Amino acid sequence: MGVFRNSPRETPRRKRSSSTTLQHLFNLESNKGSSNNTTDCCNGPVTNKQTDEEIMSLVCHCTTTIFTFVDDDLESPSAQEAKRVKLLQLLSIIKSLKRELPDHVVTSLVAMISANLFRPLPPTCNNNVRQPAPAEESEELASSLSPLWSHLQPIYDILLRLLIIVDPKSHHCRLIIDQQFLLSLLDLFQSEDPRERESLKNVYHKIYSKFTFYRAFMRKSMNDVLLHYAFEAEKNSGIGELLEIWGSIINGFTVPLKEEHKLFLMRVLIPLHKTKGMMVYHRQLAYCVSQFVQKEPMLGGLVVRGILRYWPITNCHKQILLISELEELVENISSDHYRRLALPLCSQITRCLNSWNSQVAERALYLWNNEMFVKMATSAIEEVFPVVVEGMEKNMKWHWSSSVKQLTENVKKMLEEMDPTLYDKCLQEIGHKDFVARQEETKRKARWERVELQAAMNTNNHHQHHQAILLQPQTPPPTPPRLPQYIVVSH
Repeated sequence: MGVFRNSPRETPRRKRSSSTTLQHLFNLESNKGSSNNTTDCCNGPVTNKQTDEEIMSLVCHCTTTIFTFVDDDLESPSAQEAKRVKLLQLLSIIKSLKRELPDHVVTSLVAMISANLFRPLPPTCNNNVRQPAPAEESEELASSLSPLWSHLQPIYDILLRLLIIVDPKSHHCRLIIDQQFLLSLLDLFQSEDPRERESLKNVYHKIYSKFTFYRAFMRKSMNDVLLHYAFEAEKNSGIGELLEIWGSIINGFTVPLKEEHKLFLMRVLIPLHKTKGMMVYHRQLAYCVSQFVQKEPMLGGLVVRGILRYWPITNCHKQILLISELEELVENISSDHYRRLALPLCSQITRCLNSWNSQVAERALYLWNNEMFVKMATSAIEEVFPVVVEGMEKNMKWHWSSSVKQLTENVKKMLEEMDPTLYDKCLQEIGHKDFVARQEETKRKARWERVELQAAMNTNNHHQHHQAILLQPQTPPPTPPRLPQYIVVSH
Protein backbone atom coordinates (compact mmCIF):
# COMPACT_ATOMS: atom_id res chain seq x y z
CA MET A 1 0.00 0.00 0.00
CA GLY A 2 2.95 2.28 -0.29
CA VAL A 3 3.62 2.35 3.43
CA PHE A 4 7.25 1.58 4.30
CA ARG A 5 7.91 -0.02 7.62
CA ASN A 6 11.40 -0.73 8.97
CA SER A 7 12.31 -3.99 10.56
CA PRO A 8 13.61 -3.57 14.10
CA ARG A 9 17.28 -3.83 14.75
CA GLU A 10 18.33 -7.09 16.28
CA THR A 11 18.69 -6.81 20.00
CA PRO A 12 22.27 -7.46 21.12
CA ARG A 13 22.66 -10.72 22.88
CA ARG A 14 23.41 -10.80 26.53
CA LYS A 15 25.00 -13.38 28.69
CA ARG A 16 22.48 -15.35 30.61
CA SER A 17 22.89 -15.00 34.28
CA SER A 18 22.47 -17.92 36.50
CA SER A 19 19.63 -16.20 38.37
CA THR A 20 16.95 -14.20 36.48
CA THR A 21 16.00 -11.10 38.46
CA LEU A 22 12.95 -8.86 38.19
CA GLN A 23 15.12 -5.95 37.06
CA HIS A 24 16.47 -8.10 34.24
CA LEU A 25 12.92 -8.80 33.02
CA PHE A 26 12.09 -5.06 33.13
CA ASN A 27 15.15 -4.32 31.03
CA LEU A 28 14.14 -6.90 28.44
CA GLU A 29 10.65 -5.42 28.22
CA SER A 30 12.06 -1.91 27.91
CA ASN A 31 14.39 -2.94 25.08
CA LYS A 32 11.52 -4.68 23.33
CA GLY A 33 9.37 -1.57 23.48
CA SER A 34 12.15 0.71 22.31
CA SER A 35 13.00 -1.51 19.35
CA ASN A 36 9.96 -0.20 17.45
CA ASN A 37 11.58 3.23 17.12
CA THR A 38 15.00 2.03 16.00
CA THR A 39 16.52 2.79 12.61
CA ASP A 40 17.21 0.44 9.74
CA CYS A 41 20.50 0.60 7.85
CA CYS A 42 18.74 0.36 4.50
CA ASN A 43 15.64 2.60 4.79
CA GLY A 44 16.71 5.11 7.38
CA PRO A 45 14.70 6.35 10.32
CA VAL A 46 10.96 5.57 10.48
CA THR A 47 8.63 8.56 10.94
CA ASN A 48 4.85 8.98 10.87
CA LYS A 49 5.11 11.63 8.17
CA GLN A 50 4.92 9.17 5.29
CA THR A 51 1.81 7.54 6.72
CA ASP A 52 0.13 10.90 7.26
CA GLU A 53 0.95 12.02 3.75
CA GLU A 54 -0.50 8.86 2.24
CA ILE A 55 -3.65 9.26 4.35
CA MET A 56 -4.01 12.87 3.17
CA SER A 57 -3.59 11.80 -0.46
CA LEU A 58 -6.28 9.14 -0.20
CA VAL A 59 -8.59 11.49 1.71
CA CYS A 60 -8.21 14.22 -0.91
CA HIS A 61 -9.17 11.81 -3.70
CA CYS A 62 -12.18 10.42 -1.81
CA THR A 63 -13.41 13.91 -0.88
CA THR A 64 -13.35 15.39 -4.36
CA THR A 65 -14.61 12.29 -6.18
CA ILE A 66 -18.19 11.52 -5.13
CA PHE A 67 -20.50 9.18 -7.04
CA THR A 68 -24.27 8.92 -6.89
CA PHE A 69 -24.64 5.59 -8.77
CA VAL A 70 -27.64 7.02 -10.59
CA ASP A 71 -26.47 7.65 -14.16
CA ASP A 72 -24.04 5.10 -15.57
CA ASP A 73 -23.42 7.29 -18.63
CA LEU A 74 -21.94 10.10 -16.52
CA GLU A 75 -20.16 7.94 -13.95
CA SER A 76 -17.52 5.46 -15.00
CA PRO A 77 -17.70 2.03 -13.32
CA SER A 78 -13.91 1.86 -13.36
CA ALA A 79 -13.69 5.17 -11.48
CA GLN A 80 -16.24 3.91 -8.96
CA GLU A 81 -14.18 0.78 -8.41
CA ALA A 82 -10.98 2.84 -8.08
CA LYS A 83 -12.55 4.92 -5.31
CA ARG A 84 -13.72 1.79 -3.53
CA VAL A 85 -10.18 0.42 -3.61
CA LYS A 86 -8.78 3.68 -2.22
CA LEU A 87 -11.35 3.67 0.58
CA LEU A 88 -10.33 0.14 1.50
CA GLN A 89 -6.67 1.20 1.49
CA LEU A 90 -7.47 4.11 3.78
CA LEU A 91 -9.42 1.81 6.10
CA SER A 92 -6.52 -0.62 6.24
CA ILE A 93 -4.05 2.11 7.17
CA ILE A 94 -6.28 3.52 9.90
CA LYS A 95 -6.90 0.07 11.35
CA SER A 96 -3.15 -0.55 11.58
CA LEU A 97 -2.49 2.70 13.45
CA LYS A 98 -1.66 2.49 17.14
CA ARG A 99 -1.26 6.19 17.74
CA GLU A 100 -3.31 9.35 17.65
CA LEU A 101 -3.52 11.18 14.35
CA PRO A 102 -2.52 14.85 13.98
CA ASP A 103 -5.30 17.40 14.12
CA HIS A 104 -5.11 18.34 10.45
CA VAL A 105 -5.39 14.69 9.40
CA VAL A 106 -8.44 14.14 11.65
CA THR A 107 -10.05 17.30 10.26
CA SER A 108 -9.56 16.09 6.69
CA LEU A 109 -10.92 12.66 7.54
CA VAL A 110 -14.07 14.08 9.12
CA ALA A 111 -14.55 16.41 6.12
CA MET A 112 -14.26 13.45 3.76
CA ILE A 113 -16.73 11.43 5.83
CA SER A 114 -19.21 14.33 5.91
CA ALA A 115 -18.94 14.90 2.15
CA ASN A 116 -19.73 11.26 1.40
CA LEU A 117 -22.32 10.43 4.06
CA PHE A 118 -24.41 13.58 4.41
CA ARG A 119 -26.43 13.52 1.22
CA PRO A 120 -30.09 14.01 0.26
CA LEU A 121 -31.94 10.73 0.68
CA PRO A 122 -34.45 9.51 -1.92
CA PRO A 123 -38.14 9.72 -0.97
CA THR A 124 -39.34 6.80 1.09
CA CYS A 125 -41.61 4.35 -0.67
CA ASN A 126 -42.34 2.27 2.44
CA ASN A 127 -44.17 3.98 5.30
CA ASN A 128 -43.62 1.06 7.71
CA VAL A 129 -47.38 0.70 8.05
CA ARG A 130 -47.28 -3.08 8.21
CA GLN A 131 -44.81 -5.87 8.62
CA PRO A 132 -44.20 -7.54 5.23
CA ALA A 133 -45.03 -11.16 4.66
CA PRO A 134 -42.08 -13.57 4.17
CA ALA A 135 -42.74 -13.76 0.45
CA GLU A 136 -42.71 -9.97 0.12
CA GLU A 137 -39.82 -9.37 2.51
CA SER A 138 -37.07 -10.43 0.10
CA GLU A 139 -38.50 -8.25 -2.70
CA GLU A 140 -38.81 -5.18 -0.45
CA LEU A 141 -35.31 -5.75 0.94
CA ALA A 142 -33.82 -5.95 -2.55
CA SER A 143 -35.58 -2.75 -3.60
CA SER A 144 -34.41 -0.85 -0.50
CA LEU A 145 -30.70 -1.70 -0.81
CA SER A 146 -28.67 1.32 -1.88
CA PRO A 147 -26.13 0.99 -4.72
CA LEU A 148 -23.94 3.44 -2.76
CA TRP A 149 -23.23 0.81 -0.13
CA SER A 150 -19.97 -0.31 -1.74
CA HIS A 151 -18.61 3.17 -0.91
CA LEU A 152 -20.58 3.80 2.27
CA GLN A 153 -19.52 0.63 4.08
CA PRO A 154 -15.78 1.43 4.27
CA ILE A 155 -16.58 5.04 5.18
CA TYR A 156 -18.68 3.93 8.15
CA ASP A 157 -15.88 1.57 9.18
CA ILE A 158 -13.38 4.43 8.93
CA LEU A 159 -15.61 6.63 11.09
CA LEU A 160 -16.04 3.90 13.68
CA ARG A 161 -12.29 3.29 13.83
CA LEU A 162 -11.64 7.03 14.03
CA LEU A 163 -13.96 7.32 17.02
CA ILE A 164 -11.89 4.65 18.77
CA ILE A 165 -8.50 6.31 18.32
CA VAL A 166 -9.41 9.99 18.83
CA ASP A 167 -9.31 11.64 22.23
CA PRO A 168 -12.80 12.99 23.03
CA LYS A 169 -11.40 15.39 25.63
CA SER A 170 -9.35 17.36 23.10
CA HIS A 171 -10.72 20.75 22.12
CA HIS A 172 -10.06 20.09 18.43
CA CYS A 173 -12.14 16.93 18.52
CA ARG A 174 -15.11 18.90 19.88
CA LEU A 175 -14.81 21.37 17.02
CA ILE A 176 -14.97 18.79 14.22
CA ILE A 177 -17.48 16.37 15.82
CA ASP A 178 -20.03 18.96 16.89
CA GLN A 179 -23.78 19.03 17.38
CA GLN A 180 -24.48 19.67 13.70
CA PHE A 181 -22.48 16.55 12.84
CA LEU A 182 -24.62 14.54 15.26
CA LEU A 183 -27.87 15.94 13.82
CA SER A 184 -26.73 15.06 10.31
CA LEU A 185 -26.02 11.50 11.44
CA LEU A 186 -29.47 11.33 12.99
CA ASP A 187 -31.10 12.37 9.71
CA LEU A 188 -29.47 9.41 7.97
CA PHE A 189 -31.58 7.00 10.04
CA GLN A 190 -34.32 7.68 7.48
CA SER A 191 -32.36 5.62 4.96
CA GLU A 192 -34.23 2.58 3.69
CA ASP A 193 -31.08 0.47 3.48
CA PRO A 194 -30.98 -1.70 6.62
CA ARG A 195 -27.20 -2.12 6.30
CA GLU A 196 -26.66 1.62 6.57
CA ARG A 197 -29.03 1.93 9.53
CA GLU A 198 -27.16 -0.86 11.33
CA SER A 199 -23.82 0.91 10.79
CA LEU A 200 -25.37 4.20 11.91
CA LYS A 201 -26.63 2.53 15.08
CA ASN A 202 -23.11 1.33 15.94
CA VAL A 203 -21.55 4.71 15.19
CA TYR A 204 -24.16 6.71 17.12
CA HIS A 205 -23.93 4.41 20.12
CA LYS A 206 -20.14 4.65 20.08
CA ILE A 207 -20.33 8.45 20.13
CA TYR A 208 -22.83 8.30 23.01
CA SER A 209 -20.61 6.01 25.07
CA LYS A 210 -17.36 7.90 24.44
CA PHE A 211 -18.40 11.55 24.10
CA THR A 212 -20.12 11.84 27.46
CA PHE A 213 -20.57 15.61 27.22
CA TYR A 214 -22.95 15.10 24.24
CA ARG A 215 -25.25 12.60 25.95
CA ALA A 216 -27.98 15.03 27.02
CA PHE A 217 -28.06 16.59 23.55
CA MET A 218 -28.17 13.19 21.84
CA ARG A 219 -31.02 11.99 24.04
CA LYS A 220 -33.02 15.15 23.31
CA SER A 221 -32.36 14.84 19.57
CA MET A 222 -33.53 11.23 19.50
CA ASN A 223 -36.62 12.21 21.52
CA ASP A 224 -37.49 14.85 18.92
CA VAL A 225 -37.29 12.26 16.12
CA LEU A 226 -39.49 9.79 18.00
CA LEU A 227 -42.06 12.44 18.92
CA HIS A 228 -42.20 13.71 15.35
CA TYR A 229 -42.82 10.15 14.18
CA ALA A 230 -45.51 9.46 16.77
CA PHE A 231 -47.54 12.67 16.48
CA GLU A 232 -46.81 14.26 13.10
CA ALA A 233 -45.44 12.14 10.25
CA GLU A 234 -45.24 8.36 10.55
CA LYS A 235 -42.40 8.11 8.03
CA ASN A 236 -39.05 7.01 9.39
CA SER A 237 -37.33 3.73 8.67
CA GLY A 238 -34.89 3.95 11.58
CA ILE A 239 -37.25 3.93 14.58
CA GLY A 240 -36.27 0.36 15.43
CA GLU A 241 -32.56 1.19 15.42
CA LEU A 242 -33.10 4.31 17.54
CA LEU A 243 -35.05 2.24 20.06
CA GLU A 244 -32.21 -0.28 20.15
CA ILE A 245 -29.85 2.54 21.12
CA TRP A 246 -32.34 3.65 23.75
CA GLY A 247 -32.56 0.08 25.07
CA SER A 248 -28.85 0.04 25.88
CA ILE A 249 -29.08 3.55 27.36
CA ILE A 250 -32.02 2.61 29.61
CA ASN A 251 -30.16 -0.49 30.70
CA GLY A 252 -27.49 1.78 32.19
CA PHE A 253 -29.88 4.04 34.11
CA THR A 254 -29.37 4.04 37.85
CA VAL A 255 -32.13 3.53 40.40
CA PRO A 256 -34.06 5.57 41.46
CA LEU A 257 -34.86 6.86 37.99
CA LYS A 258 -34.67 10.56 37.27
CA GLU A 259 -37.84 12.49 36.52
CA GLU A 260 -36.52 13.19 33.02
CA HIS A 261 -36.36 9.47 32.28
CA LYS A 262 -39.87 8.83 33.62
CA LEU A 263 -41.24 11.59 31.41
CA PHE A 264 -39.51 9.98 28.43
CA LEU A 265 -41.32 6.73 29.22
CA MET A 266 -44.76 8.31 29.47
CA ARG A 267 -44.51 11.00 26.77
CA VAL A 268 -42.46 9.18 24.12
CA LEU A 269 -42.41 5.40 24.54
CA ILE A 270 -46.07 4.86 25.46
CA PRO A 271 -47.48 6.97 22.55
CA LEU A 272 -45.34 4.95 20.14
CA HIS A 273 -47.81 2.10 20.72
CA LYS A 274 -50.51 3.93 18.76
CA THR A 275 -48.76 4.28 15.40
CA LYS A 276 -49.70 2.25 12.35
CA GLY A 277 -46.14 0.97 11.93
CA MET A 278 -45.74 -0.28 15.49
CA MET A 279 -45.45 -3.90 14.33
CA VAL A 280 -42.10 -3.16 12.70
CA TYR A 281 -40.36 -1.93 15.86
CA HIS A 282 -42.51 -3.49 18.59
CA ARG A 283 -39.75 -5.85 19.78
CA GLN A 284 -37.37 -2.96 20.54
CA LEU A 285 -40.18 -0.85 22.02
CA ALA A 286 -41.32 -3.63 24.36
CA TYR A 287 -37.72 -4.14 25.51
CA CYS A 288 -37.35 -0.45 26.41
CA VAL A 289 -40.63 -0.42 28.33
CA SER A 290 -39.82 -3.62 30.21
CA GLN A 291 -36.44 -2.20 31.25
CA PHE A 292 -38.19 0.71 32.94
CA VAL A 293 -40.64 -1.58 34.75
CA GLN A 294 -37.87 -3.93 35.88
CA LYS A 295 -35.93 -1.03 37.37
CA GLU A 296 -38.98 0.49 39.06
CA PRO A 297 -41.94 -1.93 39.29
CA MET A 298 -44.15 0.91 40.57
CA LEU A 299 -44.21 2.28 37.00
CA GLY A 300 -46.04 -0.83 35.80
CA GLY A 301 -49.48 0.58 36.56
CA LEU A 302 -48.87 3.72 34.49
CA VAL A 303 -47.49 1.67 31.61
CA VAL A 304 -50.40 -0.78 31.52
CA ARG A 305 -53.00 2.01 31.61
CA GLY A 306 -51.10 3.84 28.88
CA ILE A 307 -51.11 0.78 26.62
CA LEU A 308 -54.83 0.21 27.26
CA ARG A 309 -55.49 3.85 26.31
CA TYR A 310 -53.98 3.28 22.85
CA TRP A 311 -55.50 -0.16 22.30
CA PRO A 312 -56.24 -0.83 18.60
CA ILE A 313 -59.80 -1.59 17.52
CA THR A 314 -59.46 -3.22 14.10
CA ASN A 315 -55.77 -4.17 13.80
CA CYS A 316 -55.67 -7.78 14.95
CA HIS A 317 -51.90 -8.18 14.60
CA LYS A 318 -51.28 -5.22 16.91
CA GLN A 319 -53.70 -6.67 19.43
CA ILE A 320 -51.75 -9.95 19.54
CA LEU A 321 -48.46 -8.09 20.06
CA LEU A 322 -49.91 -5.94 22.83
CA ILE A 323 -51.37 -8.95 24.63
CA SER A 324 -47.89 -10.50 24.67
CA GLU A 325 -46.40 -7.27 25.98
CA LEU A 326 -49.00 -7.02 28.73
CA GLU A 327 -48.28 -10.60 29.77
CA GLU A 328 -44.60 -9.73 30.20
CA LEU A 329 -45.44 -6.55 32.12
CA VAL A 330 -47.75 -8.38 34.53
CA GLU A 331 -44.81 -10.57 35.55
CA ASN A 332 -42.70 -7.51 36.44
CA ILE A 333 -45.09 -4.95 37.92
CA SER A 334 -45.47 -4.49 41.64
CA SER A 335 -48.14 -6.64 43.30
CA ASP A 336 -49.47 -3.47 44.96
CA HIS A 337 -50.98 -2.51 41.58
CA TYR A 338 -52.76 -5.83 41.03
CA ARG A 339 -56.11 -4.85 42.54
CA ARG A 340 -56.27 -1.50 40.71
CA LEU A 341 -55.29 -3.02 37.35
CA ALA A 342 -57.29 -6.24 37.55
CA LEU A 343 -60.64 -4.90 36.30
CA PRO A 344 -59.47 -2.70 33.37
CA LEU A 345 -56.94 -5.29 32.20
CA CYS A 346 -59.30 -8.28 32.48
CA SER A 347 -62.06 -6.29 30.77
CA GLN A 348 -59.81 -5.65 27.77
CA ILE A 349 -58.64 -9.26 27.66
CA THR A 350 -62.28 -10.39 27.77
CA ARG A 351 -63.11 -8.17 24.80
CA CYS A 352 -60.18 -9.76 22.97
CA LEU A 353 -61.26 -13.34 23.72
CA ASN A 354 -64.71 -12.43 22.33
CA SER A 355 -63.07 -11.25 19.09
CA TRP A 356 -64.27 -12.88 15.87
CA ASN A 357 -60.62 -13.17 14.85
CA SER A 358 -59.65 -16.61 16.13
CA GLN A 359 -55.94 -15.72 16.56
CA VAL A 360 -56.74 -12.78 18.85
CA ALA A 361 -59.26 -14.85 20.82
CA GLU A 362 -56.84 -17.77 21.24
CA ARG A 363 -53.98 -15.48 22.35
CA ALA A 364 -56.23 -13.85 24.94
CA LEU A 365 -57.35 -17.26 26.25
CA TYR A 366 -53.76 -18.52 26.49
CA LEU A 367 -53.08 -15.60 28.84
CA TRP A 368 -55.02 -17.46 31.53
CA ASN A 369 -52.20 -20.02 31.65
CA ASN A 370 -49.94 -17.35 33.17
CA GLU A 371 -49.79 -17.73 36.95
CA MET A 372 -49.11 -14.04 37.60
CA PHE A 373 -52.07 -12.97 35.47
CA VAL A 374 -54.36 -15.38 37.33
CA LYS A 375 -52.97 -14.07 40.61
CA MET A 376 -53.74 -10.51 39.55
CA ALA A 377 -57.27 -11.49 38.48
CA THR A 378 -57.96 -13.22 41.80
CA SER A 379 -56.83 -10.14 43.74
CA ALA A 380 -60.12 -8.51 42.68
CA ILE A 381 -62.11 -11.64 41.98
CA GLU A 382 -65.53 -10.22 42.92
CA GLU A 383 -65.14 -7.41 40.38
CA VAL A 384 -63.44 -9.45 37.66
CA PHE A 385 -65.55 -12.63 37.67
CA PRO A 386 -68.82 -11.10 36.37
CA VAL A 387 -67.01 -9.63 33.36
CA VAL A 388 -64.96 -12.75 32.60
CA VAL A 389 -67.79 -15.26 33.10
CA GLU A 390 -70.06 -13.27 30.79
CA GLY A 391 -67.33 -13.32 28.12
CA MET A 392 -66.89 -17.07 28.51
CA GLU A 393 -70.62 -17.72 28.14
CA LYS A 394 -70.76 -15.57 25.00
CA ASN A 395 -67.93 -17.57 23.44
CA MET A 396 -69.56 -20.88 24.29
CA LYS A 397 -72.84 -19.73 22.75
CA TRP A 398 -71.90 -17.61 19.76
CA HIS A 399 -68.26 -18.04 18.63
CA TRP A 400 -67.75 -19.71 15.26
CA SER A 401 -64.32 -21.30 15.92
CA SER A 402 -64.26 -24.78 17.47
CA SER A 403 -60.71 -24.29 18.78
CA VAL A 404 -61.73 -21.08 20.53
CA LYS A 405 -64.71 -22.89 22.08
CA GLN A 406 -62.44 -25.68 23.30
CA LEU A 407 -60.01 -23.22 24.91
CA THR A 408 -62.94 -21.34 26.42
CA GLU A 409 -64.21 -24.58 27.94
CA ASN A 410 -60.81 -25.22 29.55
CA VAL A 411 -60.65 -21.72 31.05
CA LYS A 412 -64.26 -22.03 32.20
CA LYS A 413 -63.43 -25.22 34.12
CA MET A 414 -60.47 -23.49 35.76
CA LEU A 415 -62.66 -20.57 36.86
CA GLU A 416 -65.35 -22.90 38.18
CA GLU A 417 -62.76 -24.73 40.29
CA MET A 418 -61.37 -21.43 41.53
CA ASP A 419 -64.63 -20.28 43.17
CA PRO A 420 -67.70 -22.41 42.35
CA THR A 421 -70.08 -20.34 44.46
CA LEU A 422 -69.11 -17.05 42.87
CA TYR A 423 -69.24 -18.61 39.40
CA ASP A 424 -72.82 -19.82 39.97
CA LYS A 425 -73.75 -16.40 41.29
CA CYS A 426 -72.35 -14.79 38.14
CA LEU A 427 -74.33 -17.21 35.99
CA GLN A 428 -77.51 -16.26 37.85
CA GLU A 429 -76.77 -12.57 37.33
CA ILE A 430 -76.17 -13.21 33.64
CA GLY A 431 -79.52 -15.07 33.44
CA HIS A 432 -81.28 -12.19 35.21
CA LYS A 433 -79.65 -9.69 32.83
CA ASP A 434 -80.79 -11.73 29.84
CA PHE A 435 -84.36 -11.87 31.25
CA VAL A 436 -84.40 -8.11 31.82
CA ALA A 437 -82.95 -7.55 28.36
CA ARG A 438 -85.67 -9.71 26.77
CA GLN A 439 -88.35 -7.79 28.65
CA GLU A 440 -86.90 -4.49 27.52
CA GLU A 441 -86.76 -5.78 23.96
CA THR A 442 -90.43 -6.81 24.17
CA LYS A 443 -91.43 -3.40 25.53
CA ARG A 444 -89.38 -1.67 22.86
CA LYS A 445 -91.08 -3.64 20.10
CA ALA A 446 -94.51 -2.87 21.62
CA ARG A 447 -93.72 0.85 21.73
CA TRP A 448 -92.60 0.79 18.11
CA GLU A 449 -95.77 -1.06 17.10
CA ARG A 450 -97.91 1.60 18.79
CA VAL A 451 -95.89 4.34 17.09
CA GLU A 452 -96.31 2.67 13.70
CA LEU A 453 -100.06 2.19 14.28
CA GLN A 454 -100.53 5.81 15.30
CA ALA A 455 -98.48 6.95 12.29
CA ALA A 456 -100.67 4.83 9.99
CA MET A 457 -103.85 6.28 11.54
CA ASN A 458 -102.57 9.83 11.17
CA THR A 459 -101.68 9.16 7.55
CA ASN A 460 -105.19 7.76 6.86
CA ASN A 461 -106.94 10.72 8.55
CA HIS A 462 -104.81 13.17 6.64
CA HIS A 463 -105.69 11.43 3.36
CA GLN A 464 -109.42 11.50 4.11
CA HIS A 465 -109.31 15.19 5.05
CA HIS A 466 -107.48 15.98 1.84
CA GLN A 467 -110.10 14.11 -0.23
CA ALA A 468 -112.94 16.01 1.51
CA ILE A 469 -111.36 19.31 0.63
CA LEU A 470 -111.08 18.31 -2.99
CA LEU A 471 -114.78 17.29 -3.18
CA GLN A 472 -116.13 20.61 -1.87
CA PRO A 473 -117.63 23.02 -4.60
CA GLN A 474 -115.37 25.80 -5.62
CA THR A 475 -116.88 29.23 -4.74
CA PRO A 476 -115.51 32.35 -6.42
CA PRO A 477 -113.75 34.71 -4.10
CA PRO A 478 -115.83 37.77 -3.10
CA THR A 479 -115.25 40.93 -5.13
CA PRO A 480 -113.87 43.82 -3.15
CA PRO A 481 -116.13 46.90 -2.76
CA ARG A 482 -115.60 49.74 -5.20
CA LEU A 483 -114.12 52.83 -3.66
CA PRO A 484 -115.75 56.22 -4.40
CA GLN A 485 -113.99 58.35 -6.99
CA TYR A 486 -113.13 61.92 -6.12
CA ILE A 487 -112.72 64.72 -8.66
CA VAL A 488 -109.81 67.01 -7.99
CA VAL A 489 -110.63 70.64 -8.94
CA SER A 490 -107.72 72.87 -9.73
CA HIS A 491 -107.93 76.55 -8.78
